[in-house]
Amino acid sequence: MKRTLTVVGVAAALAVTCAIGFAQGQQRQPKKKTLIFVPADKATFKEVAPGISKAVLWGDPDKGPYGAFTKFVPGFDGGMHTHTNDVWIVVLKGAYLYKDDAGEKRVGPGDFLRIPGRHKHWSGGDAKEGALFYEESSGKFDLVPAK
Repeated sequence: MKRTLTVVGVAAALAVTCAIGFAQGQQRQPKKKTLIFVPADKATFKEVAPGISKAVLWGDPDKGPYGAFTKFVPGFDGGMHTHTNDVWIVVLKGAYLYKDDAGEKRVGPGDFLRIPGRHKHWSGGDAKEGALFYEESSGKFDLVPAK
């Protein structure tokens, strides 16, 4: 009798655990995938730091993966820094200026740049046009000043 109760108890515990896991998985996944279309010139930008504004298109850069249009004002100087997660950039207008220990790059319209997480670099905007680019990351966005 005790063995039967133990087996029933274990089975009930497993059923509850599976139900909770399933429910949590359902909360993380959107119930319906939707098309996202946002023209860059119609996006709503918010200043996130002096000289930088973002229009988040999907996800949440404060919590996890995301995609956003980002603008640097002309002459923006982001200083030397790192990001915890990889950042992928495609420039749409102007130029994203990039420097690391290997040299400098001018990332212009149509160019792609992948910055590995924890890679020390400098970011800036073209002196005349600044930069407009699509930015995506596999995780939360942060900017850690380099020492």
